[in-house]
Amino acid sequence: MLLGGLAGTPAYADAPALAPATREQLASAIDDEIEQARFDAASWGIDVVSLDTGRTLYAHNADRLLEPASTAKLYTAALVLDTIGTDYRIPTQLLATRQLLQGRLEGPLILRGMGDPTLGTPDTNPDWADQLAAQLAASGVHDVQGDLVADDSYFQGPQDGSGWEARDLQSWFATPSSALSVEDNMVQVSVTPANAAGHPAAVMLNPAGAIPHLVNSITTSAQNTRNDINLYRAPGNSTLYAFGHIAAHGEPQTFRLAMADPAWYAGTQMREALERHGVHLHGSLRVRHWPEQDNTDLGKAVVLAQVLSPPVMEILDRGLKRSQNLYLQNLLQIAGVKAQAHAEQSGDPPVGFLSTEAWGIRALKDLLEHIGIAPGMAQIEEGAGLSRKNLSTPVAFVQLLTYLASQPYAGQLRDALPAAGVDGTLQWRMRNTAAADNVQAKSGSMSNVRCLVGYVTTASGERLAFAIMLNNFARGEDEPSPSRNLDAIVELLAQFSGKS
Repeated sequence: MLLGGLAGTPAYADAPALAPATREQLASAIDDEIEQARFDAASWGIDVVSLDTGRTLYAHNADRLLEPASTAKLYTAALVLDTIGTDYRIPTQLLATRQLLQGRLEGPLILRGMGDPTLGTPDTNPDWADQLAAQLAASGVHDVQGDLVADDSYFQGPQDGSGWEARDLQSWFATPSSALSVEDNMVQVSVTPANAAGHPAAVMLNPAGAIPHLVNSITTSAQNTRNDINLYRAPGNSTLYAFGHIAAHGEPQTFRLAMADPAWYAGTQMREALERHGVHLHGSLRVRHWPEQDNTDLGKAVVLAQVLSPPVMEILDRGLKRSQNLYLQNLLQIAGVKAQAHAEQSGDPPVGFLSTEAWGIRALKDLLEHIGIAPGMAQIEEGAGLSRKNLSTPVAFVQLLTYLASQPYAGQLRDALPAAGVDGTLQWRMRNTAAADNVQAKSGSMSNVRCLVGYVTTASGERLAFAIMLNNFARGEDEPSPSRNLDAIVELLAQFSGKS
């Protein structure tokens, strides 16, 4: 089918029988993992450094540029913590640019998103639209003469990150990065067979209306036949095509897709909430996307209502634990907005247009230069790690981790990383080993790429930063997941009883 899924939870190798006690034993054991015949055509890069002594414990092609996949989120996290801080809360606002007369707004009501990626999620403001509408009604507004404008132009540039692959853009993991994001910018699609073969199947969206147009030609096939369900929405198009067949009397099948236009859907929710709270809208719903021009100076607009996100550190925690691409891409762009404002205030902006994402990457390059990571050591072009144009050396990652470990927020960041065998993307990995609840690390995975970057404490109590990167690996049909080998290396580090 056209919509792909994720592989199941892999099995993992048992811990090595003998824990390494010397650096030579450790190096030999790691070499045994990466020199297996099935890796002959692959590319490994590894760097392991002591945070206590600064000495390198193990290195293999540590200066090689490799694709980092989602471990690139660590670069975004560093930028966000350095420029935005841990406590900032992102507003979503109702604005007025015209005067209010006896409860009547003589002009448009603007729903302005400023990048909150958690809006409308079960954990954060699920009733956000009712909160805003209630605040508006409590202030005395009962009549809006103009349109409701759902405005996501706070981010300037395309809603997909640089280097994202077009075929991924309908998928749940590559949702649009919108300044007016809602419900993770994701829609659940359920396909249910009819009671008899030959009849149309039912296709339902949750939330309803999250994709404006649905063309359903899925039929019900004979009982016990193999399902063939296909879902396709072209990039930039608001029509979802559903075709193929589903077996009669079978279980409903559920898929997750990206919303076509999160700002438009947020606007529909806001319009319905206004009605529920007795605020009459005379105009229509319209959406303002970049690069649509508007002469309204929103800086002079009056804030009529507002809801706030959780603190940025909490958003990072969710984004890193679950490897939530939307959260990190939005946070990168919020940092970009701040970088642009700082450049304009300093009177030295660059010539020509830069997207908000590009402003964020520009700020990231400045931070990496400050840390001492040269441009040839890391090339990051978006915030989520979806782009195959992202490159990093293991050495650069370890330098980044070393810098982060020295900052006031070091403990918070380490707690935000998935813990081996405990939570997040590492919940089912390295259980019942010396690495369990000891390793805090970001994993990265895409076709032919497996990476693991983070922190571990050895059996002798030494704190290590590590980056393990595997690229260009083609897995044979009957071969185990290469993640087993990455985990085995980290387990060796956790068991190491020697010193650097």
